[in-house]
Amino acid sequence: MDLQLSLITARTVAVESLTLPQWLTRSALHYGGQPALTFMGFPITYDALTDLVNRMAQALTDLGIQPGDRVAIMLPNLPQTVVANYAILRMGAVAVMLNPLYTVPELTYQLNDSGAETLILLDALIDKAQAVWPQTPLKQLIVCHVNDLVPVPTETLPPGAYRAVETSEGIYSYRDLQEDYGFDHPFADQSRWDDLAVLMYTGGTTGQSKGVMLTHANMSSNIQQARADFGEGWQDGHERNLAIYPFFHVGGYVGVQALCLSYGASIALVPRPDPDSIINLLRTFKPTGIGAVPTIYVGLLNDPRWPELDLSSIKTLITSSAPMAASTYPKLIAKCEQGTISEVWGMTELGGFATGTPLTADLFKPGSIGVPYANGTVKIVDIETGQTILPAGEHGEICFKGTQVMAGYWNKPEATAEAIRDGWMYSGDIGYVDEDGWLYIVDRKKDMIIAGGYNIYPRELDEVLYTHPAILEACCVGIPDAYRGETVKAFIVLKPGELLTTDEVTTFCRERLAAYKVPKQIEFITELPKSAVGKILRRELLRLELLK
Repeated sequence: MDLQLSLITARTVAVESLTLPQWLTRSALHYGGQPALTFMGFPITYDALTDLVNRMAQALTDLGIQPGDRVAIMLPNLPQTVVANYAILRMGAVAVMLNPLYTVPELTYQLNDSGAETLILLDALIDKAQAVWPQTPLKQLIVCHVNDLVPVPTETLPPGAYRAVETSEGIYSYRDLQEDYGFDHPFADQSRWDDLAVLMYTGGTTGQSKGVMLTHANMSSNIQQARADFGEGWQDGHERNLAIYPFFHVGGYVGVQALCLSYGASIALVPRPDPDSIINLLRTFKPTGIGAVPTIYVGLLNDPRWPELDLSSIKTLITSSAPMAASTYPKLIAKCEQGTISEVWGMTELGGFATGTPLTADLFKPGSIGVPYANGTVKIVDIETGQTILPAGEHGEICFKGTQVMAGYWNKPEATAEAIRDGWMYSGDIGYVDEDGWLYIVDRKKDMIIAGGYNIYPRELDEVLYTHPAILEACCVGIPDAYRGETVKAFIVLKPGELLTTDEVTTFCRERLAAYKVPKQIEFITELPKSAVGKILRRELLRLELLK
């Protein structure tokens, strides 16, 4: 590696041409009797999971679904989500992962764009599905109940978690389809290495969402690169992980579901990542690994039950999807003394993860997103042209090249050509490489604030605000200003019971930031808008501000 330039090439490792269903088959062969999934305290072994996948694959085939067809899944983290996904993949079809929180217009667009004719959904979402049905190619719905695969008593479920849905023309019961076939029902695996496996839609907060095409090769290569870099940090057949990231998000789909099942790990499913659910699983499931966005960790650190938790089982704490404030690291380390924290960087277009803090590294740099995983290359280029590789230490756009780079955007060749140039994925993230070859993110290219000719990165301002003892969450945006072009506005959520004035915030910032970076407007709010995984939506906050 030439440290004079921001170009980092990781070590090369061999990759097996195993599709995601073939990884599941391998784990079942070695760890068949061990729990693959745990839901509401009920385990499903690898043998049982494989059998359920085979039976559902046959049921979907008998409904007329063919290899290459798109099948949509709109479910939280349930056993049915994993079963349906691997059944679709095993039969050579394409899983279209939909966020259950999406509105009717968002779902209508994505179903039309993907051309999915079958939708697998939770019973509580039936009204939404029936609203989009006449406006889309949908021909059939497969309705799941929470207790289809595990004996969760209906009366113990929270209100709205169970809804009786009658079958009719085009509406099928997931449980009935599953039970049409006996145990040990064989199904020939039709998945292929280079085939399209999943369509996963980008958030679309700045415009129309795009369907990211990920092949088995993209995702299987990705999990093998992670396995190579995890080294002895994770051991086959011995890990227990919490599925906090939803499976309709690439972090949950690849980083939890695919990766953990490749290890023969046990996954505790978290359909709703509220503090009560997570803390209960930390107490009872005793995970060896947790993956979550920074806001989840911040919420746990501020929960009164956190200090008394026994977290000695945890070996790895992984954070991704958004930058973690530097002030959060020492608090986590103080509690999880045996655990290693890894900040991971990736994106849907990269099939999961691209760089991360090595779990076996002696060196640890809070705030860094580490180094490229095996077989990956990172470069930092100038923002204006995207052509010049910058010297180490200079800020520019992060570009990535590797086997996990997506096949492209579904039905969007122009957007694909703009994002992928000569094999390099242009991420839109601004960052730099330090003297040791470690990568840092400064901010999103589109989030950069230009005030009076100065470039201001809102993440830097957020970091400063997070160090104030009274502030729970903070997010800064650039709003229109007649004189400066843009000016900084800070939105702040206080910790329970805390009081703070705008003048106190301004004084605090002036002591830590250059004058042009200090927020000119400050607003205290009760909560920040977040995505389904808990990522703070900066551009949604700006959109709401501009509507005022």
